[in-house]
Amino acid sequence: MDVAAEALRQGGIVAHACEGVWGLACDPFQEGAVQQVLDVKQREASKGLVLIGHDAGVFEPELTNLDSERHNEIRSTWPSHTTWVVPTTRFPACVTGGRTTIAIRVPDHRQARQLCARFGGPLVSTSANASSEPPARTESEVRSRFESQVRFILAGEIGSAQGPSEIRDALSGARIR
Repeated sequence: MDVAAEALRQGGIVAHACEGVWGLACDPFQEGAVQQVLDVKQREASKGLVLIGHDAGVFEPELTNLDSERHNEIRSTWPSHTTWVVPTTRFPACVTGGRTTIAIRVPDHRQARQLCARFGGPLVSTSANASSEPPARTESEVRSRFESQVRFILAGEIGSAQGPSEIRDALSGARIR
């Protein structure tokens, strides 16, 4: 875990298991690392990326901007396989896709939360796949597809969720995905 956290601090990409698929993680404040993730995924920056954290406290700057009912609702859903899109001003455009919102989650996957905690803050975590490919679901798939493109692969197994997380809009409560 320490090697993975240090690789992230140095601007590297780390492949890690999460609830339903493997993810590619990086420091959201290192634009070079974010661009590497986008390049590996062959993904347009305008789509934005999801951030994960070890607990809701790392997203408190975003949550405090919401009404107390929605704030409490979001906190009560975590840790879970639910991502919320919330207003933000602190994350760079390369992560938000140029929007004034960010997708955030506290995952229901102990190892993913530990990685965030050891790193010391939120991480970009996007499914380990090229944009037109299905997400990797095993460590061996990640190794065969991404070993030469990531700094570190954190050994682990995905949880029992099926596929990527549900995404909800924090302002309206509407389901996006």
